[in-house]
Amino acid sequence: MDRQFDQIPEIALDWHSAGHAVALASVVQTWGSAPRPMGSMLAIRGDGAMMGSVSGGCVEGAVIAEAMEALADGQPRLLTYGVADEDAFAVGLACGGTIRILVEPIGNGAGFAPELLASVVAARAAGEACALATHLGDWTRRLVRPKDDDLLAEMVAEGLRTDRAALHDDWFINIHNPPLRMFIIGAVHIAQPLVQMARLAGFALMLIDPREAFGAASRFPGEVISHDWPDEALAAQNLNARCAVVTLTHDPKLDDPAIEAALASDCFYLGCLGSKRTHAKRVERLGATGLTPVALARIHAPVGLDIGATSPAEIAVSIMAEVVARLRQPVEFV
Repeated sequence: MDRQFDQIPEIALDWHSAGHAVALASVVQTWGSAPRPMGSMLAIRGDGAMMGSVSGGCVEGAVIAEAMEALADGQPRLLTYGVADEDAFAVGLACGGTIRILVEPIGNGAGFAPELLASVVAARAAGEACALATHLGDWTRRLVRPKDDDLLAEMVAEGLRTDRAALHDDWFINIHNPPLRMFIIGAVHIAQPLVQMARLAGFALMLIDPREAFGAASRFPGEVISHDWPDEALAAQNLNARCAVVTLTHDPKLDDPAIEAALASDCFYLGCLGSKRTHAKRVERLGATGLTPVALARIHAPVGLDIGATSPAEIAVSIMAEVVARLRQPVEFV
């Protein structure tokens, strides 16, 4: 994990706890081809140190100057930066993009309460999905969780699913999701390129295969490998809606327990290797255990998008494409 970009709330809290004056800047809106997406954050310390990015260009210099003023007067501010196409690259805004940035001092005047920042950091450390809602009119702020039963919770639901910050009326919703995780059952040839692709896509990985010859460290250097039976390994991992499970062994003794464990969880993706005929037998076998047709319909099989893949690497590409599509798109596959 690159702490400079992924742990801005933690960095800001560490600085504040150490006695520094700190401000947070967040991208709350973009138009055109802005270089950093909504929700991107920058922590600015009173001595001018900074971590993170809101533009990738020299807009940061202007934001830091505004942050120093916010630390002095205790007032948040909304800033808008936009340039014509011919001047865009000079300030880091490609193709004439425009960005709107919220700058908030921590623990000063109408700024960001350190207790709320600590709550955000604690939720992230506990792996809890949450969102920070900030009203851009009166600076009301609140930590919102998925199980909250109110209008704000309804506003954040889609953002939590898609990992995207949003602006609803005057509410800026910044998303703080747990890390993405993938559990691969079967340390087979397809798993070798798949773990590399999944890591590049931002997933934490665990390979599960009780067959130690398959799940050898020499075949998967640097990977987290469990030699427990799949159902036992998954039971210890607290599967949630940020998890994907992929079974690759073709062996019902290994795949079926993993499938049952995945279907008992909120994992967003379950994909299983095998032909249509193999999957039909799988559905019949699992249906006999009491799993309902609705539950079994959650299985993506044959695993991966149908792109005509043949080699292990191509099959891994098809699997990652389907995983990402399932994570980001609201529609089911057909």
